[in-house]
Formats: sequence, structure tokens, C-alpha cells
Amino acid sequence: MSNLIDAIVLVAMLAALAKGWGWWRTAQRLRFIRTYSFPDGLLERLGKHHPHLDGRDRHLVARGLRQFFIAYLRGGRKFVSMPSQAVDDLWHEFILYTRHYQAFCRKAFGRFLHHTPAAVLGANRESNAGLRRVWWHSCREEKIDPKKTTRLPLLFALDQQLKLENGFRYALDCHRPKRQGQDSSSAPVYCAGDMSSTAFDGSSDGFGDSWFGGSDGDGGDSSCGGGCGGD
Repeated sequence: MSNLIDAIVLVAMLAALAKGWGWWRTAQRLRFIRTYSFPDGLLERLGKHHPHLDGRDRHLVARGLRQFFIAYLRGGRKFVSMPSQAVDDLWHEFILYTRHYQAFCRKAFGRFLHHTPAAVLGANRESNAGLRRVWWHSCREEKIDPKKTTRLPLLFALDQQLKLENGFRYALDCHRPKRQGQDSSSAPVYCAGDMSSTAFDGSSDGFGDSWFGGSDGDGGDSSCGGGCGGD
């Protein structure tokens, strides 16, 4: 009986240590993402896609890319979809800095994060889950209730704010017909409220706070291994 109690205590201690290690490791990774200095010249390369963006705008896009990376980490490193064309363009340019990007991924995630094209809610259930996962953690990063949001998180507001002709636009007002609303650029407007609904993919995996437990989100990336998708 004594041996059994000792074994239970030992298991509990090991579980507590593992959880503490997970908290510490994730906190370190978050700190690294938030303070990382992007390679010289990267923000200037964004200008070849969007020459109308000034220095302040480009730094705002860089903030959006950090928010995307944080959402990936906090979502348990499960599949994520990109909601912003501007941030997607910067992400793609970052990947072309091969050594810098590989080193960044290794320290930020412990694995390589492959590029996934910008997307909106549609017929692809996996892409829907990835987009909604980014919505959830982008809201959490800005202390917004992802189910009852009163404003758009940066990643979902950027394209419209920067007036990108090929950007994605989201509205909080879901009463107008979905994918029918038009803004001054005549681009489709998508309903941000759809991001909180499991009706699109039936999933909430990687949406809550379990990422901050002892496993550090090591549950994998669904069927995609170390971050799926491609250029």
C-alpha cells in the first residue's frame, strides 16, 4: 500500500514538473516572438507588393505577422490559415530569408511553420478551422472576447485599414448578407461573427487555453505534421 501511495505521489510530482516546464517554455517562446527583430530589408521588400505603404504601415503589418505567429503557438501549433493579404505577403518574403526563417521557427515553435495562403471561410473545413483558430487567439492577444467582439483584432482589420485592393475585409455587423456587403473598394465583406461559430467546421480544438499546459501544445498539427500547407 505504501509503495502504491509513493508511486501516485511520484506521478503527481512528475506531472506538475512537466506542466511547469511547459508553462516556462511557452512563455519563453512568446517572449522571443514578441521581441524578435526581423531581418534588415524585410519590411522594404513588402514595398514591391504594396508600394503605397509607408514605414509606419509596414511596421503595422509586421505587428500583424507577430500576432499570427503567436496565434499559431497558442493554438497548440495546429493548422492555421492567414486572414490578411498584407501579412501573408510579408510572411512569404520572410520565408525567402531562408536561414533567418528556419532559425526563427526553431526557436519560436520548435519546428518549421510552412506557408499557407491567405484564406476566407469557405468549403474547406480544415482551412475554416485554421482561420477560426487564428481569430480566437488574435482576439485573446488583444483582450477581446472572441465570441462577443466589439472590434476587429489587428490581423482581421489590417487589409481594410491599409486600403489594399486585393485585401480581405471583415465586418462586425453580420446582419447584412454574408459575402454580399460592399465597401468603397467594391471588395467582398466577410462576417467576423462567423469566426466564433462551430457550424463551419464543428471544431474547437486548439481554441481554448489548453495550449498553456504541461504539453506546451505538443498535440500536433492535426494530420499535417509540423504545419501544413504550401507555397
